[in-house]
Amino acid sequence: MAWQSVPVPRLEGVSQEQFVQHLYPQRKPLVLEGIDLGACTSKWTVDYLSQVGGRKEVKIHVTAVAQMDFISKNFVYRTLPFDKLVQRAAEEKHEEFFISEDEKYYLRSLGEDPRKDVADIRKQFPLLEGDIKFPKFFKEEQFFSSVFRISSPGLQLWTHYDVMDNFLIQVTGKKRVVLFSPRDAQYLYLSGTKSEVLDIDNPDLTKYPLFSKARRYECSLKAGDVLFIPALWFHNVISEEFGVGVNIFWKHLPSECYDKTDTYGNKDPTAASRAAQILDRALKTLAELPEEYRDFYARRMVLHIQEKAYSRNFE
Repeated sequence: MAWQSVPVPRLEGVSQEQFVQHLYPQRKPLVLEGIDLGACTSKWTVDYLSQVGGRKEVKIHVTAVAQMDFISKNFVYRTLPFDKLVQRAAEEKHEEFFISEDEKYYLRSLGEDPRKDVADIRKQFPLLEGDIKFPKFFKEEQFFSSVFRISSPGLQLWTHYDVMDNFLIQVTGKKRVVLFSPRDAQYLYLSGTKSEVLDIDNPDLTKYPLFSKARRYECSLKAGDVLFIPALWFHNVISEEFGVGVNIFWKHLPSECYDKTDTYGNKDPTAASRAAQILDRALKTLAELPEEYRDFYARRMVLHIQEKAYSRNFE
């Protein structure tokens, strides 16, 4: 089946004022071209990163398959010195490996203590900090994290959403990104923040029949491109070649709305978590009724949520 995708708009030379006042309020993905990112787009070669990035041990995902699945965990966690990771991730075949000679690697940088500290490239990789400039399109006090990412060629990350707005800066290499609106969540077969549908280009529509109703938004990122991903937009990322990227997350909502224990930026806002817990308790209470009554009152609850909590005017 050939999928119809909506191209993500691309704009060049966008100013801070234009982004903040006119583009950002639309809450839709956007590729920004020509943003001053510093010297990183030309300097961050495999050799340079290996030399300057250091030998600090980093925790990585290692997988024998291209499509990573965070639900079934079809990967293992291992550690490598940073310079070794860069060299291996750039290879198609490996003389040294954990699982297989064609295994793939994925780094999502962490804070010093991942349970307490957020990822910030300026702290974890200080020798690289001077090479990259963050887009100044949000207030400094809104900054949450800067996540360094390295991917092997052909690696595909699972479809998921984040609860904070972010810029995906493609420093080197190429990526294909497929996005889905938050309003299409009912078609994505969610398990927590993640979709069960791994092969988004050739999905099993017998198992996931509603997936065909989800509207796809798609873009290709090259070195120097910056993709704005609004909070709650689902995204699936395919590395078409060895690539280095940096995600900049910032708090779109007031700070008190977020879970203070969240160092990854992917825990639902505290109000949403409380509401989900209340709903779980309500459903357990409904379970005390016979099936006919349970069905009837569950449908009434759904109607009540539709009327009170969200718009049914889907795009």
